[in-house]
Amino acid sequence: MQAIFDPSESGSPAETPAWGAVVSMALGVFGLVTAEFLPASLLTPIAAELNITEGAAGQAVTATAVVGMVASLLITSFARRTDRRHLMLFFSLLLIVSNLMVAFAPGMIMLLVGRVLLGVALGGFWAMATAITMRLVPPDSVPRALSMIFSGVSAATIVAAPVGSYLGELAGWRTVFILAAGLGAVALTIQFLTLPRLAPAGATSLKASLRVLVRPSVGLGILAATLVFGGHFAFFTYLRPFLETDVGAGIETVSSVLLGFGLANFVGTLVAGLLIGRSLRLTLTLMPLLMAAIAFVLTTSAPSLILDAAVITLWGLLFGAVPVAWSTWLARTVPDDAESAGGLLVAAIQFAIAMGAAVGGVIFDTSGATGVFTASGLVLAAAAIGILLGVKPRPAVSVA
Repeated sequence: MQAIFDPSESGSPAETPAWGAVVSMALGVFGLVTAEFLPASLLTPIAAELNITEGAAGQAVTATAVVGMVASLLITSFARRTDRRHLMLFFSLLLIVSNLMVAFAPGMIMLLVGRVLLGVALGGFWAMATAITMRLVPPDSVPRALSMIFSGVSAATIVAAPVGSYLGELAGWRTVFILAAGLGAVALTIQFLTLPRLAPAGATSLKASLRVLVRPSVGLGILAATLVFGGHFAFFTYLRPFLETDVGAGIETVSSVLLGFGLANFVGTLVAGLLIGRSLRLTLTLMPLLMAAIAFVLTTSAPSLILDAAVITLWGLLFGAVPVAWSTWLARTVPDDAESAGGLLVAAIQFAIAMGAAVGGVIFDTSGATGVFTASGLVLAAAAIGILLGVKPRPAVSVA
């Protein structure tokens, strides 16, 4: 018997959950986020081989984030009549091409072009991910489905940093990007086999996004999210140079610390639901406040591998709850226009990543990791204050 709600024919949620398709989306997120974060774990060898500074190499992160920001805002307007299944497959194909271009880049220009293509895939995929997931499962299964999607982010955090840096040392950073292209091929195959037809749902445009942005509390929430993610990615992008230069850690130690960060991040994602269930507002406020405290501990204490590894791991645990909390805030605040709202949040996050990497690169080249971490802590503290004073999340709505 055909389901009452068919996601291939309307924007309504499915009556029967399509868990295979949700898994394929999680694989897509895993491949995209892994590729996005790889330069942070490979800055040193990339800079050395291409004969550029580590700050300049960090702009590979900036290029991806800037294009991702633009793509997240424009993709629904340019592809308003395109089957969402075809778009997801196209983004996974771009992921593969991007990684191959970076892997075989002879210099900075081709490296940046490859990262630009990744930005298109990343921004477009993330802008639609929440809205598509809401159409693949019944309403009462949406939280579980979104948790599966974010598990792809956590898994990417585990793989991209420690495994990327370790494999880069063993086989070279170019080989790591070839393997990342293989991840994209796996995601593309599973999506081709499981994603149903997903006709466009409603009209989306920049005007629609602006209408969402001017709703009460939405604009302030987007600004606060931008500060939180910007503070985090300024810290994360230059974490490896800090460990190598300030702490004096070797590649095995760096990989171990980054693995601890990734595993803690995964745990943070798992416990986020419990924290959000108690208080979404407290979760949104407390995470950046504690991360700011960690940044100040790192900048004011003498280099110590044990202490630094411990607080970096704690940072990973805290940040694991951040994307889940802001996604929940978005779902509660703008449930009626998920594609436009999703594009806004993704644009804010990509802008934050771009600014974190770009401004962090300038600060790193002038005052090192200490300057970057100090700026990160100040931004995170400002975000926590703004959330506490002005962001008032709506309570969860029970599904009958």
